[in-house]
Amino acid sequence: MSQNPNTAPDAPDPKPSPVYVQTETEVLDHYHSDLETGLTAETAADRLAKNGPNELTAHVTPKWLIFLRQFNNVIIYILLFAAAFTLFIRHYSDAVVIGLVVIINALIGYFQEVNASNALDKIKSMLSTEATVIRDSARTDVPATELVTGDIVYLEAGDNVPADMRILDSDNLRIQESALTGEPDSVLKNFDPLKDSKTPLAERENMAYASTAVTNGSATGIVTATGHDTELGQIADDVTDVKQTKTPLMKELDRLGTWISYFIIAVAIALFIFGWVRHLYALPTLALAIITMIVGSLPEGLPASTSVILAMGVNTMARNKAIVKTLPSVETLGAVDIIATDKTGTLTKNEMTAQDIITKDHQYQVTGTGYQPKGQIIANGQPVNVQDDPILKELLISGFEANDTMLQEEDGQWILNGEPTDGAFLTLYHKGCGMDEPAFEELDRIPFDSDYRYIARLSVREDGQHEVFVKGAPDKLYEMAQAADPTFNVDHWNDVIHDLTTQGKRVVAVGRKLVGKDVSEVTHETLRDGVDFLGIVGIIDPPREEVIDALKEMRTAGVKVKMITGDHPDTATAIGRQLGLADNIQTITGAELDDMSPDELRANINRYDVFARTTPSNKLAIIKAYQENGKITAMTGDGVNDAPALKRADIGVAMGIKGTDVAKDAADMILVDDNFTTMTKAIREGRRLYDNIKKTIAFLLPTSFAEGLIVAFSILMQQKLPLVPTQLLWINMVSAVTIQFAFIFEPAEQGIMQRRPRKTGSTLMNKHDVFQMAYVSVLIAAMGLWAFDWLTNNGVSQVIASTITVNVIVLGKVFYLFNIRSPHLAFSKNFWTNKMAFVVIAALMLLQLAQAYIPFMQDIFKTGPMSWSQWGLAIVAGFVTLVVTEADKIIRMQWHKRKQPRMN
Repeated sequence: MSQNPNTAPDAPDPKPSPVYVQTETEVLDHYHSDLETGLTAETAADRLAKNGPNELTAHVTPKWLIFLRQFNNVIIYILLFAAAFTLFIRHYSDAVVIGLVVIINALIGYFQEVNASNALDKIKSMLSTEATVIRDSARTDVPATELVTGDIVYLEAGDNVPADMRILDSDNLRIQESALTGEPDSVLKNFDPLKDSKTPLAERENMAYASTAVTNGSATGIVTATGHDTELGQIADDVTDVKQTKTPLMKELDRLGTWISYFIIAVAIALFIFGWVRHLYALPTLALAIITMIVGSLPEGLPASTSVILAMGVNTMARNKAIVKTLPSVETLGAVDIIATDKTGTLTKNEMTAQDIITKDHQYQVTGTGYQPKGQIIANGQPVNVQDDPILKELLISGFEANDTMLQEEDGQWILNGEPTDGAFLTLYHKGCGMDEPAFEELDRIPFDSDYRYIARLSVREDGQHEVFVKGAPDKLYEMAQAADPTFNVDHWNDVIHDLTTQGKRVVAVGRKLVGKDVSEVTHETLRDGVDFLGIVGIIDPPREEVIDALKEMRTAGVKVKMITGDHPDTATAIGRQLGLADNIQTITGAELDDMSPDELRANINRYDVFARTTPSNKLAIIKAYQENGKITAMTGDGVNDAPALKRADIGVAMGIKGTDVAKDAADMILVDDNFTTMTKAIREGRRLYDNIKKTIAFLLPTSFAEGLIVAFSILMQQKLPLVPTQLLWINMVSAVTIQFAFIFEPAEQGIMQRRPRKTGSTLMNKHDVFQMAYVSVLIAAMGLWAFDWLTNNGVSQVIASTITVNVIVLGKVFYLFNIRSPHLAFSKNFWTNKMAFVVIAALMLLQLAQAYIPFMQDIFKTGPMSWSQWGLAIVAGFVTLVVTEADKIIRMQWHKRKQPRMN
């Protein structure tokens, strides 16, 4: 007898073993509760005060702090210092322009961060609002937030489970747990203690978990965990605790930006010391020259151009039915090594489908997948006429009649209201017998129950014949079949079932029995007297047809796909084999993962292709292990149980149709149509974006450094600066940014999906990129200084000479663009592949003409009108850059050609 709650301590004793292996008496004693009287109001109040309410809370970062975080960047620090200094020396226009650049970059980062919703809010909304409990021997409704451990709670069909509970009594209880476990079917529950303390969550038949839904029956249970101690609470904590890491691209850009900043600062300090010691200029003039060099050298246009390229990628993905929530995420898929994906609803349809029918004399296959009644029953590759096989026809009718599920078409979609397995039989009937339903009138029914594991229905035909239809677990129908036919061959049917289960199929047996017209109800005794065994139906949640081709393309691209599911390992392995996940599929269960230390998991993780019977914590551990092995990892999923892993992954991808709000919130990308093949398009687009960002950087850095070198060389040669600060800012913020937009439209290079993912930790620039950056910087700067010096020595005014120098630099950038665009020679068949590049160049030249000839722009930028011959000089000087870089490209192409082994 359990202890009276009126004299019990105010908290349960430390539990000796999991509650699901304890008996009813042990559970009640442990929580000092009573099935009849429940807790006293005083005890409940004490526990509520001690353990807190049954709700989920989290710390929210203030938006002002999110905004301030955007300034935590070395380049931003330098620009802020430059803005402050130019403001101090009253160069207001320079200060305003620099300040605007800083603010725009900060706003872009801020809106990206705050637009990401809080997954915890969606998880909190899943909790029930009220619960029916026993307090002080009386049944009463209380707010779910006031539930405490030890409360006795009633559950009925339609309820959301308000807390984690051990079931003490149940009547045909079914609970939909797919959001937590990934299992598509509602789970039959009972109250018997389990034997194994390591039973996976998906197999704990005497437990009910917070946020899951009661679909059938009723139960009484005792609360074993509330709030953050529940399974849902653990998921919420994991989601909150997971710190989203920066994307690979952002890490590479941060490293590059830091390196550039330190290099520019070091050069600026050295130049300042040199000029100060040698008394080259007055101190304010020297300081302004150094600031001008810093601002000219810094690639402040890089964040803007990178954001625009990524934003265009986001728009491209949106057209492909993938919503990307943050700009860097659209590129991340191009770098992934591993895609860890949920099975149900992602790789499979989450629509149970009958695929095999085995009768005593025949074996049939069924075409078509899902609940849409399109398909055929075939034998030996040929469609069959159901009317030619009376047993097959009776099996189809029996499977249809022994059913309590509804299947109907709504807006072109077939919607199931009931159990997925039952829905498979409804669809199967329509495939074989058409859309007209059998002409039967129901008289009585035995609903499905876990105690006997079958459903039976008594119906009457139009001719008045009464007939019982039964469908359920094969072993239960064996007993009925043997009662009717002592020669029934159980071994034969067990072999049939073994073959189907090794293919990952669920097996259901079907039977029927003719009874007298005086029989008006169906009982278990009616069935035990014997039934006609009609056959076996093999059912599976089928793989999506389009996923198989997508996986082949991913394997070609060097991306490995791993299945993580709550399903049975045999089922998961069979699906993995059908999908072609790997040549030799290796499977491991969540329980086996739990037995591994983090180091063991990290060492062995790459061996496995399928992870079965996993918990949310298993999924999170798997993602961590891959990341610790240096793998860029994507995670796809649709359930609450996927949320922590979705958030932890380098990119989380949620399903838009069948995905829960929690999964969508935790993810970085949402597939609007739940189509896994969109992932291949995303990988292709991500690789294209990375290539174009890399080209942008390879273009921007040397052209920016060239501006700084012009200032630096002028200081060293003790001559007047050929460019004033506003002209440098014009080149940086108008010319550079404008021409960079050409890279937005650069198409993907040939063979982009045949190359391996880039290595983790790789840099944006290799040794040759640095070498080219250096000589192009010197070349453009030298051409600009030469033009300025030659023009001023030949009587051209400083204003005109500065204007020509600006255009020498700009045209040097224009010609350099054609070299950077493609790994092929500039003047090849790829010359016209990006027509928008010519539009951008035309727009840029119109701006250059405006700067040179419009009076108010002449006043702002200290420019003047150029003659045709002076334009010719600028074009020739700029063209030198293309000639030199193309020569470098030819040399490299010949060198790589000689390195390739000769074909025999």
